[in-house]
Amino acid sequence: MDQQEDNDAEGWLQLKPVEPLPSQCCGSGCSPCVFDLYSRDLERWEAARARNDRSLLSGKQSPETQSCSTKLSLETFLAFRISAIEKLTKDTYHVRFTLPGNSQLGLHPGQHLILRGVADGLEIQRAYTPISPVTAEGYFEVLIKCYQTGLMSRYVESWRTGDTASWRGPFGSFLYEPNKYGELLMLAAGTGLAPMVPILHSITDNADDETFVTLVGCFKTFESIYLKTFLQEQARFWNVRTFFVLSQEVSPEQLPWSFSEKTHFGRLGQELVNELVACCRRKPFTLVCGPSAFTEDMARCLLSAGLTEDSYFLF
Repeated sequence: MDQQEDNDAEGWLQLKPVEPLPSQCCGSGCSPCVFDLYSRDLERWEAARARNDRSLLSGKQSPETQSCSTKLSLETFLAFRISAIEKLTKDTYHVRFTLPGNSQLGLHPGQHLILRGVADGLEIQRAYTPISPVTAEGYFEVLIKCYQTGLMSRYVESWRTGDTASWRGPFGSFLYEPNKYGELLMLAAGTGLAPMVPILHSITDNADDETFVTLVGCFKTFESIYLKTFLQEQARFWNVRTFFVLSQEVSPEQLPWSFSEKTHFGRLGQELVNELVACCRRKPFTLVCGPSAFTEDMARCLLSAGLTEDSYFLF
């Protein structure tokens, strides 16, 4: 192989797509996943190299970050500016991002986005569901829980107002439609509350939507309940009931009176799930979101309570 061939080979290697690290996949079943994009780009690169035609790479669309735009993309990360950060608990943040002008994000209630970050030189991606109403103009908001050893958590905790963060989407196969379900039972643990919030917004903001909602939020303590004011406001609607399950509280005496009568202590298990399903006016369609162990437990409980697999959705 002569010098020219060596140079050509090196040039093609420099153009070869880089395989994503496992940390770059958010694990939420998004389509396209970062590995789908890699496979597509690798196939295009191999075809171009076989034909020795670099023009075939001109249509390549790798998931780079573009400046702020009004249009989300499944493949391209868009940078949005942080306009406000509120620390709700010792490890959970409520973050607002700015959208251009009075534009809307363009999600269906309950859909999620993928956030890309870099920590310790590693690129990571995680899925988060905006909690702002889908009709919100000029902004969107997310709820993010940080973990002591999490790489994404380290990245999020470095944020300051005025910084930008990169998102792509939307993803999610559950698309809420007004009045499609006569009754929704929402079972949420911790930040699993996030996809329930825009769905609730959608229902209570629409006078023609008569869907009845029972929302059950599972938290460790009363102090760790997110968005208390919002949940209290929602519970004033004729078609919304809220309950709470606190795993590390033992007495209603420590709770405000407005919470004491609708709070259970311990963990959400089969007996309480049976009661919740039974107290619904009709067979509910159930939405479940939380840690994987929680969603698996709730799926088993719902089946044991008489529901079928097509009558619940696991986020």
